[in-house]
Amino acid sequence: MSRVHPRPLFENYIPSVRTAKTTMSFAASSQRFPAFVPHPLVRGSHLQTIFGALAGTAATTDMAVRHIVDLDDGDRVVLHDDCPGNWRSPQRVALMLHGVTGSHASPYLVRATAKLVARGVRVFRLDMRGCGAGAGLADGPGHAGRSEDVAVVLETIAGICPASPVTVVGYSMGANIALKLLGEFGDTPPGGLDRAIAVAPPIDLAACCERIERGFNRIYERNFVRRLVAQARRMRATSAAIAAIPLDPLPRKISDFDDRYTAPLSGFRDVRDYYQQCSAAPLMRAVRLPTLVITAANDPLVPVHLFEQYERSAAVELHVTSCGGHLGFFGAPGIDPDRWWLDWRILGDFAPAAVEQAVPDGPPCSG
Repeated sequence: MSRVHPRPLFENYIPSVRTAKTTMSFAASSQRFPAFVPHPLVRGSHLQTIFGALAGTAATTDMAVRHIVDLDDGDRVVLHDDCPGNWRSPQRVALMLHGVTGSHASPYLVRATAKLVARGVRVFRLDMRGCGAGAGLADGPGHAGRSEDVAVVLETIAGICPASPVTVVGYSMGANIALKLLGEFGDTPPGGLDRAIAVAPPIDLAACCERIERGFNRIYERNFVRRLVAQARRMRATSAAIAAIPLDPLPRKISDFDDRYTAPLSGFRDVRDYYQQCSAAPLMRAVRLPTLVITAANDPLVPVHLFEQYERSAAVELHVTSCGGHLGFFGAPGIDPDRWWLDWRILGDFAPAAVEQAVPDGPPCSG
């Protein structure tokens, strides 16, 4: 496959990245963002990843309004609507997509939502099938290719916020779903979608699954499998299809779980068919809306060479940090107010759109 690198956005210095097949050197070429400098006590890919996953958020009272969304196959998902008091139609809104086994309450979603709402952006956080408040509302499992669900959700948001443009912000699995959706719909996106941000997207699911099965990364895999099995146990109470598949022996790898549960319950022949059909990488060349991809060169779960390997359209901007791990990006003091570098870059990308002036008599929050 040809390699095209339109508008790469790299930090001042990123060292060579060595993989089994290639050695790449990301050179200085942009000042779009301040360079990410890791906190002196949270250096390295694993510390960044683990700290990002375990660090909580300040105690908050979730005042979001819940919307139940009916999907085409009869399953339902939940939207959490955080609307600032000064928001008016048709100002911009954001749709946040969590990662595998996450929910609307995932710390990275809560932090970013709080910052966006404080800036006046209306935010919808999606609980995918069987996740968070959506537990018990879906027969089928969520997975990394559920772009059709997000398309329905975007149309629902268009009904709640007519004429408001929408930015989709996806994290990890949610980022892959966002990129897949963008590639599938091209220049005719659903609802008011007009731009996207994808953070650490596992664009080649098979390659990422292979990476997580190696060495220290097995710690992450065991955690994901444990949480996936726990989610399957909960769904067995309301889903006859899931209850029909035995849990014993317990899956030991993500690929085992996907082969036994995700693939057959979602209409795929097997795990290979699932990974092939749901990876966003082959679709990035078809993306037509402005899209920012942020990833770290030392992400232990998403090999950075994938972003050099696959072709992407001129609409996709790539920013690679030298450090940050997987959804970590906890920075040194003095750069951002609370050291969560990623949150402030997302907020900054909203800045030109978030200040769009509302019609003076535009309606406030509704729905």
